[in-house]
Amino acid sequence: MIVNERIVAYINSLDIGNSDVCNEIEKQAIADRVPIIRKEMGNLLKVLIALKQPSRILEIGAAVGYSSILMSENMSDNCTITTIENYEKRIPIAKANFNKAGKEDVITLLEGDAIEVMSGLEPGFDFIFMDAAKGQYINFLPEVMRLLAPGGLLISDNVLQEGDIVESRYGVTRRNRTIHTRMREYLYTITHMDELITSVVPIGDGITLSVKKSNVALKIKKGGK
Repeated sequence: MIVNERIVAYINSLDIGNSDVCNEIEKQAIADRVPIIRKEMGNLLKVLIALKQPSRILEIGAAVGYSSILMSENMSDNCTITTIENYEKRIPIAKANFNKAGKEDVITLLEGDAIEVMSGLEPGFDFIFMDAAKGQYINFLPEVMRLLAPGGLLISDNVLQEGDIVESRYGVTRRNRTIHTRMREYLYTITHMDELITSVVPIGDGITLSVKKSNVALKIKKGGK
């Protein structure tokens, strides 16, 4: 754990909860050992949506639909969510949860490999939440950058790997070394890209907040003249 457990427990004790349907989905996911966002991450998402007021949200990694529904309950009426999921067993559960929450009109679930699905989407998402296979973040990045609107916010979840990210490659278990290497590459890349302003935040299992600079599009346009 990145943050002291007692601090996390205290922070979560202040949580006022979510809708009944979100609480039900969260409880079932925990019972089924399905990874969903942590309480502190969920609360931060709500704040960021209230602050950003996005009109198009892209989520990479729907799981059972918990985070999509949570975001949908806190976004404006004119906002829509597109979420991507590749794990066949979770797709029908997510769809059922969207129907249960009455969100099937504002949440669209696209099935398949994230890179292939993203390649068919139109740019202009002003809020992207990435919470999928951690070893693929670096591979997702080119399409994510294409889809993210200037001024848009990219949130990447679970980037510090329970603190293992600070260890050397040989300090983590063999089965995690590839993910460890790719995540370190991802973190270095997004913190050094001219197109992004990025902060790494030790909340939950670690997240990054990246804003795409508004003048990037202008630079590209001028360069193409």
